[in-house]
Amino acid sequence: MRRFISAMLVVAILLDITYWSLWFADRSSIASLNTEAYYQFENAFPLADAWLGIACVMALITLNRRHPQALLWLLAAGAAGLYLGCMDLLYDIENDIFTQGGGGAFELIIVVLTWAFSLTALNWSWRHRAELLAGDSR
Repeated sequence: MRRFISAMLVVAILLDITYWSLWFADRSSIASLNTEAYYQFENAFPLADAWLGIACVMALITLNRRHPQALLWLLAAGAAGLYLGCMDLLYDIENDIFTQGGGGAFELIIVVLTWAFSLTALNWSWRHRAELLAGDSR
């Protein structure tokens, strides 16, 4: 399962980088709406997503090194993802984003993946906290 969590972290990092690269290079390829309010909402996320990316990178490094700080970083990544997922979900529901064709379907996938990643990271890291805190000593 540790390999699965590591792979999940790699996928989260790559998706984060890919999403923001597309957003700044070719916004229309992933935008669900073409409104100023939607652009302002999405433009509020890069710093928070950067924090999520940093937490994922640190979780991956410390997990693979079997360092006790892996617990901290996995919990930070899971919590950051859950917070961002909540913001995205509420905005998308309030603004009917999921019904906006391909862009809405893409947004639904992002929300589902974010929630699945976050809940998995939080659940797994908490259930394995003793092992994670023991680090190399086990």
